Amino acid sequence: MRLDVLAALCLGSMLALAGTALAQQPAPAPAAGPPADYGAPITNEQAKAVAAAAVAEAKKNNWRMAFATVGPAGELVYFEKMDGTHLASVEIAQAKARTAVLFRRPSKVFADQYAAGNRAFTTFPERPVASEGGVPIIVNGKIIGAIGASGTE
Repeated sequence: MRLDVLAALCLGSMLALAGTALAQQPAPAPAAGPPADYGAPITNEQAKAVAAAAVAEAKKNNWRMAFATVGPAGELVYFEKMDGTHLASVEIAQAKARTAVLFRRPSKVFADQYAAGNRAFTTFPERPVASEGGVPIIVNGKIIGAIGASGTE
């Protein structure tokens, strides 16, 4: 299963766990118009609910994963690493989440651009991670944070 799909499933599952109005919506492609604006930062309670849903999905599929939830400025709000996850996933999950929130689109957008031969974004001061697994968290049309997933599926 692709990591962006995992993140979307986790966010959908979080609705039932948290009982909040959170709804993950795919960020538009760059040519589709401007991405969503930023909103109030994700709360610790929301971030923990996102992580709990992500861990539950990973356990169900027997994956070893790390999950990072960040606020709108890319700051770490909550992190969880499952037993047996390789250590590199700690930094990778955080980088994917930062990419998704700072660029206001899933990190997979950069993976697709890189695969198509576009390398221009690699010169940005804040280098995006060109790998799927980072997804913005959008509530009421505003980006409140992002989740990043890394590990062995």
